[in-house]
Amino acid sequence: MTDQKMKSLIERIGLTMARYRVLAKSRLITRMTLGRMGADLDIAYLDMMELVGRCARKGQEVTVGTVAELMRIDPSRASRAVAQLVDQGYFHRDVSQEDARRSVLFLTDKGQKVLHDKVEVKLGLISRIVEDWPEEDIARFADLYGRFLDDFERVAADQLREQQDEG
Repeated sequence: MTDQKMKSLIERIGLTMARYRVLAKSRLITRMTLGRMGADLDIAYLDMMELVGRCARKGQEVTVGTVAELMRIDPSRASRAVAQLVDQGYFHRDVSQEDARRSVLFLTDKGQKVLHDKVEVKLGLISRIVEDWPEEDIARFADLYGRFLDDFERVAADQLREQQDEG
């Protein structure tokens, strides 16, 4: 392949990534999920539920401080949001197994259902997008997309480490 052809393909990938970023930033899947549920939830609250669920799957305890740190918001804002999610039945608090002085957050069945619904919305959207694609194209896309993201994470982490080493 010529250098010019490679450059053209790389530019196409870059433009496609930019288009996807705009779509992702619009929070389409999250808004579709909330619309389907008829839930009166702030989009950021769904992010908090996903954060608590992700940490729980990793076996990590989640406190209000964890939410504030990982969502990059003020601790008082995190505290108010968590209190609202507890009041609405999406989270419940319990005593930390590591430090009884701390309160940790868990998703309730209602919170888990919201996340399950979001996955269903996303998978339904993907199914609809590829419904006319040949099976081989779907399989190839799944493989290549996964490979691209795996390599993206690896290369980006390597470059960040190199920048830190230089600085």
